[in-house]
Amino acid sequence: MKREVKKLDATKREISIEVSGDIVKNKFQEVSKKIGQEAKVPGFRVGHVPADILEKHFSPQMQQRVLEELVPDVYQEAVKEEGLEVIDLPDISDVKLDNQNLSFKATVEVRPEIKLKHYKGLEIKYKKIEVSSDEIKRNIDALREARKVDSIDDNCARGLGFPNLLELEKAVERQIFMHKENLGRQKIENDIIEHITRGLDFSLPQPLINRQLQDLVRQAKLDLALKGVSGQELEEREKALSSELEPLAKKEVKVYLVLAEIAKRENIPQDDHMSRCVIEFLLREANWQETS
Repeated sequence: MKREVKKLDATKREISIEVSGDIVKNKFQEVSKKIGQEAKVPGFRVGHVPADILEKHFSPQMQQRVLEELVPDVYQEAVKEEGLEVIDLPDISDVKLDNQNLSFKATVEVRPEIKLKHYKGLEIKYKKIEVSSDEIKRNIDALREARKVDSIDDNCARGLGFPNLLELEKAVERQIFMHKENLGRQKIENDIIEHITRGLDFSLPQPLINRQLQDLVRQAKLDLALKGVSGQELEEREKALSSELEPLAKKEVKVYLVLAEIAKRENIPQDDHMSRCVIEFLLREANWQETS
């Protein structure tokens, strides 16, 4: 196999590939055999049509099947040998095929080079979570207000599924604690993402931006539809939604690529849970400091 990789821009590569000899010849023979097992030609029994007759009657089909079976294998081998991290389907062009030679070009989007800065041992400052008696009282008062004529006592607590008022207050305290804990963790995670992406400047592959933008627009349209916006109005607003959401799509793609780069360096599986696993890794590696 002969191959040449040309850099078109920061994230796009053109791979020129040529294969000849036995690889192509053997594939034609393999395809010819498959077609011969099912081909119907007047004057011959199925499975007993001579090769030259098969080629005369089924040459276009043979070439198509050779391309369908050979191009993906050759392409994947070239990508692997060149060590390219392809992030989208290739654009195949300039395909040429005869009985002994195959050549084509594959234009692909690759993962950009990201020069990560320090991401281990990040300084994380946090406050110890506390729930005051006033906060509990305000929530109990809000519950009392919501129930209008009911007073909040042991009988009311039992009606809500608690043994007594004290256990209801403990449940309210846990709920406030968990809410504060979730908000605090979300802030910490956002701060980490901001830290590891700040100052990084690299090209974002357009196909990834397009896909993310499509998802965001689709979700925005669904949210609007649930609020009663008509289908016609949704279509009219789609262009504006795309314009509004494009910066967010770019930001999310950038974050994803940075997290994927960390995953690659730390041997974290790049599956559907990759982003969460990387965040958990960064949290474990961080230096935690409690503040007053």
